[in-house]
Amino acid sequence: MNDSNLPAGNWPEMLPGWVWLCGAGPGDPGLMTLHGLNALRQADVVIYDALVAKEILDWAPGAEHLYAGKRGGKPSAKQRDISLQLVDLARAGKRVLRLKGGDPFVFGRGGEEAQTLIQHGVPFRILPGISAGIGGLAYAGIPVTHRDVNQSVTFVTGHDQTGEAPGSLNWRAIAEGAQVLVIYMGMKHARRIADNLIEAGRSPDEPAAVVTNATTAAQQVLETTLGRMADDIAASDLAPPAILCIGRSVLMRQVLDWQALAQGMAPRDLDPLGRGRPAEIS
Repeated sequence: MNDSNLPAGNWPEMLPGWVWLCGAGPGDPGLMTLHGLNALRQADVVIYDALVAKEILDWAPGAEHLYAGKRGGKPSAKQRDISLQLVDLARAGKRVLRLKGGDPFVFGRGGEEAQTLIQHGVPFRILPGISAGIGGLAYAGIPVTHRDVNQSVTFVTGHDQTGEAPGSLNWRAIAEGAQVLVIYMGMKHARRIADNLIEAGRSPDEPAAVVTNATTAAQQVLETTLGRMADDIAASDLAPPAILCIGRSVLMRQVLDWQALAQGMAPRDLDPLGRGRPAEIS
């Protein structure tokens, strides 16, 4: 498959009756992959989530666009109906693109939808995307891994299937084992999450950040601490979608806030971790 809008290459062809599950990235249309663009150019139907940028949908002008977004506290399509709609469209001979914010296999229910397709005999392809817990924090100037801070990072969802804070998580194990903790969809339950972590041994003074509308023009970043996080959120005008990050890597924003630097602002601290030596020296 070749398209004049794609670099030369042997791009895969989307065949009738197939479903491609694709990650659209965290928000900035430029973070869409070339495989995703290739899929948009071929799809007959695009079934998209709430956080998919309109500009990305505009790249599929010949396709039917069907909304299947889920947002907390708002009327949403049932997951069963979405999954079976994919099956029905594929069986009708459509080239179906299921477009999800971030990555379809990172808290995106992509596994559920792919399993439904398999169980109904529908062929599918997975196109990974940039997850908000990595790309969104990078746009905020927060590295999820930094050699002087962590050799591991833990990703957690901020709510379970009921919409409440996860009750099955071992918060003590997470508190003791997660050098840096990234929480998806956690703003609503930020107080309970923080209380669980502090009760399990995390310091209330640990750096924390809240990034909303990551990678978009509406992006906002709140730098705080684990103990103050819930109160600071309540006192702010922040609203979901949000990523929470807890750990000393948040301090690196003081030197790595590249969007502020691009606007001519100076770094707040060239050595926020207090290493006492240049970054190039191990």
